[in-house]
Amino acid sequence: MSVELEEQVAPSLLAKLAKPRHAALLTGILRGAEREALRVDSDGKLALSAHPPSLGSALTHPQITTDFSEALLEFITPPSHPREEIFGQLDLIQRFVAQEMHDELLWTASMPCVLGTDNTIPVAHYGSANNARMKTIYRLGLGERYGRAMQTIAGVHYNFSLPDAFWAWMRTRENSLEDLQDYKDRKYFDLIRNFRRYFWLLIYLFGASPASCKSFVANRNHDLLSMPHKPTTLYKPYATSLRMGDLGYQSTAQESLYVCYNRKDTYISTLCHAITTPYPDYENIGVKNPDGAYKQLNTGILQIENEFYSSIRPKRTSKTGETALLALCNRGVEYIEVRCLDIDPFNPLGFHREQIRFLDNFLLWCCMLPSPQCDQAEADIMLKNQKSVVNEGRDPNLQLLDFNGQPKALRSWANELLKDMQNLAEVLDMAFSASNGDGPGFQESLEAQIAKVNNASLTPSARLLHALESENLSYPEYALKLSKTHTEALRADTLPKKIHERFKKISELSLQKQKQLEAQEQMDFDLYLEKYYAQYGRCCAS
Repeated sequence: MSVELEEQVAPSLLAKLAKPRHAALLTGILRGAEREALRVDSDGKLALSAHPPSLGSALTHPQITTDFSEALLEFITPPSHPREEIFGQLDLIQRFVAQEMHDELLWTASMPCVLGTDNTIPVAHYGSANNARMKTIYRLGLGERYGRAMQTIAGVHYNFSLPDAFWAWMRTRENSLEDLQDYKDRKYFDLIRNFRRYFWLLIYLFGASPASCKSFVANRNHDLLSMPHKPTTLYKPYATSLRMGDLGYQSTAQESLYVCYNRKDTYISTLCHAITTPYPDYENIGVKNPDGAYKQLNTGILQIENEFYSSIRPKRTSKTGETALLALCNRGVEYIEVRCLDIDPFNPLGFHREQIRFLDNFLLWCCMLPSPQCDQAEADIMLKNQKSVVNEGRDPNLQLLDFNGQPKALRSWANELLKDMQNLAEVLDMAFSASNGDGPGFQESLEAQIAKVNNASLTPSARLLHALESENLSYPEYALKLSKTHTEALRADTLPKKIHERFKKISELSLQKQKQLEAQEQMDFDLYLEKYYAQYGRCCAS
């Protein structure tokens, strides 16, 4: 394999984009965030209670839902242009939740709290409507395939899209005759391929899960070490994000799956193939119990496309009953979802402003770099680099592989990439200085990341391990301490009466909406599933 990659953005492109009249092409970025957090009791053990009714319906609430478990909350911000709106919304949502939970806490880290046996972890329940049953059965299937403990890991997802004006300007610059949506699809997949080549840098910079509670890996094979004098804590000395490694959202079945990101149609067809191709281990599980109750949705390599645990996804908002892939097939890429970010345990909101500035810079840089197509051999190198940074990222002598399979020192490579992002950071600072939005700060954020590369002790993963050592606490003890501090701060900052009433009203309306859905006549569930899965055939035929 020989892959020639140009890891520099063309100066001519940046020079044109830097002109004041083009500022709106960059300030029009649309953003959103999804933050997950476990509910735990005051002792730091997983909450076994049902989703609190005061938080509304997990099926229909637009901002507060659950992921795998009843105890795994997910907070969703609406798309917004100003960065501050993301943090304002996360703050309001989490203050409301904390003030409604009373006897429980929001867990502040990606790796979970103290867990009981696998079968005691409660799977999320969404109700009796067909779409609700499907969501629950999908999660039961995840538990059968990977174990329930793995599904208690939490993260932050960052949603990002560039305005049509930006894409139209780029298309004109390239003298492309493509339809605008076709052009956007092609360029978003260019961005995604480059992201996959370099997201190891994000794992190094923002990974915050170098340790775990021993209960997380009970009865599982692992190569973690026991932390000295803290037998309930397992870790790796140079690890950055165990969440993104073999202990997290990875599986043998998925590692053998090659998803092609070269074009929208190849991405859709390879995922459709994975959903419709039986996998022997999952066939052995079976779809139903002897009594007819569902154990999983199907026996494919994937039950649905969401089961593919990728670091980034192309996304399109789905209509009711529409699969994510059919929405993407019919209407193209609307935005991308970055999925490799750990919860920041030191921040009550789990996410911080410096991070967003750097992510915007990084994603634009990925968009503007040349992006040759990728093959299986290059994808294998990407996975090896990911695992190396997950497990040994802060080792000062760590060597990654370039795209010809040759060793390359992480620190020198990271500095090369960050140096090339500096000119783009200057352009972004100029653009946002000229706007009435969030203001500059991109160069400052970039400098903070360069400092982490040159001094690994500044990374969140190193800070977490240092805190465990300096405070002589185990991982679950320290994470519980932070969780109490953050939750108490959220509770103490009482919501204004009107905002609290608005959240209560949204919760009540969501419960009413769920009741209305359940009151409607339901199609036979087997037929409902058959019709749902028929959409994947239409995707492949398009």
